[in-house]
Amino acid sequence: MGSTRRRFTDEYKAEAVGFVIEGNRSIAEVARNIGVHEMTLGKWVKKERDARAAAVPADAPLIESERSELIRLRAELKDRDAENAELRMQVEFAKKVATWFAKEKQ
Repeated sequence: MGSTRRRFTDEYKAEAVGFVIEGNRSIAEVARNIGVHEMTLGKWVKKERDARAAAVPADAPLIESERSELIRLRAELKDRDAENAELRMQVEFAKKVATWFAKEKQ
């Protein structure tokens, strides 16, 4: 006794995805409201977002929110790079101290 699989029209999927993307609502909330499993709706949303991303040319100008996110991410990367450099210096210092102590013990 197999279960029957529900089928959804492309229009239904597009409207459900629109609730998430254009409506700025969570996948879980929309899935609950329309009676679809979260994973199913999540796949529809991912497919649409991937299609939209592929439709935008790589050299297209950034919109303001993308530009601000890029600035934020670059600043975050700079901070992380500085933190990594500091940690590398600490590791090198610890190696030198360990070498010095090892020579002292001999």
